[in-house]
Amino acid sequence: MKSNAELRAEARQMLKGRWKESVLMNLVPVLIMLAVIAIITIPAVLFLSQNISFINEANPYTTTGSDGSSSGSSSFISGLVTTFFTVAMSWTFLDVLRGKKEIIRPFRDVFRTFRAPYALAVLVIYLLTAIFQFLWTLLLVIPGIIKGYSYSQSYFIYYDTYEETGQTPRYLDSITASRHLMDGFKTKLFFLDLSFIGWHLLSLLTLGIGYLWLMPYIYATKAAFYDNLPKE
Repeated sequence: MKSNAELRAEARQMLKGRWKESVLMNLVPVLIMLAVIAIITIPAVLFLSQNISFINEANPYTTTGSDGSSSGSSSFISGLVTTFFTVAMSWTFLDVLRGKKEIIRPFRDVFRTFRAPYALAVLVIYLLTAIFQFLWTLLLVIPGIIKGYSYSQSYFIYYDTYEETGQTPRYLDSITASRHLMDGFKTKLFFLDLSFIGWHLLSLLTLGIGYLWLMPYIYATKAAFYDNLPKE
C-alpha cells in the first residue's frame, strides 16, 4: 500500500492536463444545488414576507418544534443528491487512473450515476449505510464515524463488480465487502483525510472558490486509495 504522500502525488499526476475538465465537472453540481436553493428559497421568502403578519395572527402559539425534523430531512436529501455527483466523479477518476478513460467529459461524466443500474445502487447503498451509521451512532459518536470509514468503499466495489461481471451485485454484499476490505486501513484513510486540512483552510480563505479545485483533488486521491487497497 502506497503512502498518503504517494497517493496524493498519483492523484496530481492523474489530474495533470485535466484540471479544467475536473473543475467543470465539480462545478456542475454546485450550480445545480445553487439553482435548486434559489428556486425553493426565493418564493418561500417572498411568500413569508407578504403573509407573516397573517400567519402570526392566525396562530399566535406557533412553535419551532418541527424545525429539527425539517432540517434533518433537508440534510438527508442534500446528502443523497451530493452523493450521486461525488460518486460519479470518483468513478470517473478511477477510470482515468486505470487507463480506461483518457478524456473527462464533465457534462456527461458527472451524471453517470443517474443511469441504470447505478442510480438505484447509489440510492440503496446510501440509505443502508446511513441507517447502519445512525444505529451505531446511537451507541456513541465514535463508532458511527468508524463505521463510516468501513463502508466508504461500497460504491467503488459495486462499480468494479458490475464492470467485471456485467451483473448487478447485491447492495449488502458491496457494503460487507467494503467492511472487510477496510480492515486495517480505516486509520490510514482517516489520516489521508486529515492531510487535506491545510487545503480546506486555504479554500475557506477564498470564500469557498478554492473547493472547485480541492474537491477533484480529494476525489482523485480517494480513487487512488481504493485502487491501491489489497483486493485479496
